[in-house]
Amino acid sequence: MPVRPLVVGVTALALAGVPAVTTPAGAAPAAPTAAFRAAADRAAPPKQAVAIGRGGAVSSVDPYATRIGLRVLARGGNATDAAVATAAALGVTEPYSAGIGGGGYFVRYGPRTGTVSVIDGRETAPQTMRRNAFIDPETGKPYPAGPELYTSGAAVGVPGTPRTWADALSTWGSLSLQRALAPAARLAERGFRVDPTFVLQTEENAERFAQLRPTARLFLPGGAPPEVGSRFRNPDLAATYRLLGERGLRPFYRGAIAGQVVRTVRQPPTTASAELPVPPGFMRRTDLAHYRTKLMRATHVRYGGLDVYGMPPSSSGGTTVGEALNILERLPVSPADPVQSLHSFLEASALAFADRAAYVGDPAYVDVPVRELLSQDFASERACQVDLDQAAAKPVSAGVPDGDYEPCEVAPRASGSAPDREGRSTTHLSVVDRNGSMVAYTLTIEQTGGSAITVPGRGFLLNNELTDFSAEYVKSDPNRIEGGKRPRSSMSPTIVLRGGKPWLAIGSPGGSTIITTVLQTLVNRIDLGMSLPQAIAAPRAAQRNEPDVTAEQSFIDTYGKALEAYGHTFVPAGAPGTSAAEIGAVAAVERKPSGRLLAAAEPERRGGGAAGVVRPAP
Repeated sequence: MPVRPLVVGVTALALAGVPAVTTPAGAAPAAPTAAFRAAADRAAPPKQAVAIGRGGAVSSVDPYATRIGLRVLARGGNATDAAVATAAALGVTEPYSAGIGGGGYFVRYGPRTGTVSVIDGRETAPQTMRRNAFIDPETGKPYPAGPELYTSGAAVGVPGTPRTWADALSTWGSLSLQRALAPAARLAERGFRVDPTFVLQTEENAERFAQLRPTARLFLPGGAPPEVGSRFRNPDLAATYRLLGERGLRPFYRGAIAGQVVRTVRQPPTTASAELPVPPGFMRRTDLAHYRTKLMRATHVRYGGLDVYGMPPSSSGGTTVGEALNILERLPVSPADPVQSLHSFLEASALAFADRAAYVGDPAYVDVPVRELLSQDFASERACQVDLDQAAAKPVSAGVPDGDYEPCEVAPRASGSAPDREGRSTTHLSVVDRNGSMVAYTLTIEQTGGSAITVPGRGFLLNNELTDFSAEYVKSDPNRIEGGKRPRSSMSPTIVLRGGKPWLAIGSPGGSTIITTVLQTLVNRIDLGMSLPQAIAAPRAAQRNEPDVTAEQSFIDTYGKALEAYGHTFVPAGAPGTSAAEIGAVAAVERKPSGRLLAAAEPERRGGGAAGVVRPAP
């Protein structure tokens, strides 16, 4: 390991309460002892929202995960290596948001080719999944959003995360899967210090967790959430990571773990006193054996002289963010008039969401008109629907992306609006290495706590991603339930190039508010004169083609009255004191003109994120 990164690490550990290793004046530094290294790993890393320097950068929601990613970079690993190692660590410290029981989207810029490629690691529905899986047989109507819907074997999709990690490493990485997973395995075995966010999320899911034996045993020790400051260990997950590292993907998709996943999905291990129904799922071993990721080309739009790359379908992130940016280039957005700019942002978001609902689904099952949705002519037609002085009544109608455009003519389609059922939990990480490779990676198990079903003896929660499908089967709906299909997602890992060179990697959790969070942060940074940390910290709002704008209370307090004059109405995001009261949790890295890297994360949301660089420099 180079000397400078080690010095930085020792400084950080000293701040965390680990005693420093001292040497006599003029003597060579002593090699860290095994005891010192063990103490360093056990110490809670300091959390900072902003870091500037060189040699590589990582931004995530968690300081343990960021530290692991930085160590990989400092030891010569590339951005893909660090992204996988960081993601595996998040599976330990953020188990309610991501892990090997879920899926995600991996976006990567390669400096040698100058291109942006993506891996679709989204979960798939079992081939035998029923169209009425989320219809209450007693009422004939969809289950309402809540524990009865989310805590379900029927909601579990075939996980894509382990294969995403293996495929990313084999395509772009320099580490083996075993080496990439080793730091997270050690972290799971030795444990991490529980913070208030972990406790809050456990408390919010305690009712669900208590219904399932292995989940209650792991996350509710003694029948209650762990205390803040206590050490949380997950030796079962450590053993699972080591098994995957030693034997590859076969145990997970064809072997012992596959069998356990299927049994758990089809016979959820409920407690004798369970009050929730926890219906069984439809997964079979063949569903796991046949799962594959997809290596694809990123979506692309030009905005403000920049090249913005995103995730294509099955995600709706790249098309919806891209279409909204195309519309915004035709509307007034400037720091001189932030209220007018926010009106433009909200109206462009509603139009793009209308088209998302009407057209975007898994392209293996639906003909998604990606090229037309991102065309400049379609954006011109859609922008003409925006009244610069008055908010349109919501929901607005979807456009007609058919290649035949007449600006300022109202599209004659019915509304494409549908209820948002997407879970708000997920996690994101951004990484840049010393050679200019850049990764934006968003991964999830859907709802906070996923399905609440832990695979016995394996230490990881299973997703409930299939609730992202539309609950009622309508043949014209691109997101209707079908066996083998990937449900539509809002995850929006994004990479921006400036002058053909990597400039920004960004993304966020937050369900369908991921799209508006990434879009608003980009507008803040590119158009409204904010630095990246300011753009992330600014109050947020989400217009998803609904009658009311969902907004953080700070946004309502700052801009509510001024935007109400345009006809916008607001509802606060979530309930005060809950994780739902915040929108998104951005993690980003920006390359400065000097070549320095600016890593930035949330200063407060979700307990604050963790940004770091290999070699700090002012």
